[in-house]
Amino acid sequence: MLSAVVRLKVTTMDLSGIPCPLNWARAKARLESMAAGEQLLIVVDDPRAERDIPPAAESEGWLVLEVHRSPIAVRILIER
Repeated sequence: MLSAVVRLKVTTMDLSGIPCPLNWARAKARLESMAAGEQLLIVVDDPRAERDIPPAAESEGWLVLEVHRSPIAVRILIER
């Protein structure tokens, strides 16, 4: 039996301290430069980002894999 190991490239982008909508503009620019299948992990601390970034990414045709809130930040994982 053959098994394949798939390694996805995940880039982390810390956008803490950058307010909406500037954090999305920077994340979008990075995603546009990435290859299909690559993933971007966005770390933000603006509470509006949890509400605004996932639908904005989906409207671009990208896949939001995870949204995780911690006491100090929100982590959003998007696949191009």
